[in-house]
Amino acid sequence: MTTTDWITDIALVLVVFRQMREGRIDLKTFLIPLGIVAFVAHTYLDTVPTAGNDLVLIGALTTVGAALGVAGGVYTRIRVAGEHLLIKAGAVSAILWVAGMGARMGFQVWVQNGGADDVARFSVTHHITGDRAWVAAFVLMALTEVVTRLVTIFVRSRMVAHQQPPATATRPAPALDRTA
Repeated sequence: MTTTDWITDIALVLVVFRQMREGRIDLKTFLIPLGIVAFVAHTYLDTVPTAGNDLVLIGALTTVGAALGVAGGVYTRIRVAGEHLLIKAGAVSAILWVAGMGARMGFQVWVQNGGADDVARFSVTHHITGDRAWVAAFVLMALTEVVTRLVTIFVRSRMVAHQQPPATATRPAPALDRTA
């Protein structure tokens, strides 16, 4: 793994830890993770191989990413405080996020430190055409995990916002004068 790989993977892991502290849902909530995965996609996703069972591998890992993303979004607390929506990633959300990101990092480290032959054998046995298919599958898994988590959070935040009663102008309660 290159230094850029480590920095990118760690940045994606830190995104959820940033949300473990409750904060306002704002544009940064969505733009920072989307910016990171856009950078990753631009850097690593040259092509999406379609030969052999490449699309099966890509589809399987993309599905895993979607499941992790939706579950992570569901287990993120969203509440109203005054006129603001607040977000806080719970323990389950953090564990799912780290599991997804950690699995990708672990796979990269394993392949570079002795697992390449096993992956090559698996690829031949299952008609996966090569490393570009694995790269596409893992990049699309990460992209899908981030996007589905953010979409889930966005939809849930809209639902929470609409469940709140509309703000009405409040007038002070009339004072009762008990003097005679």
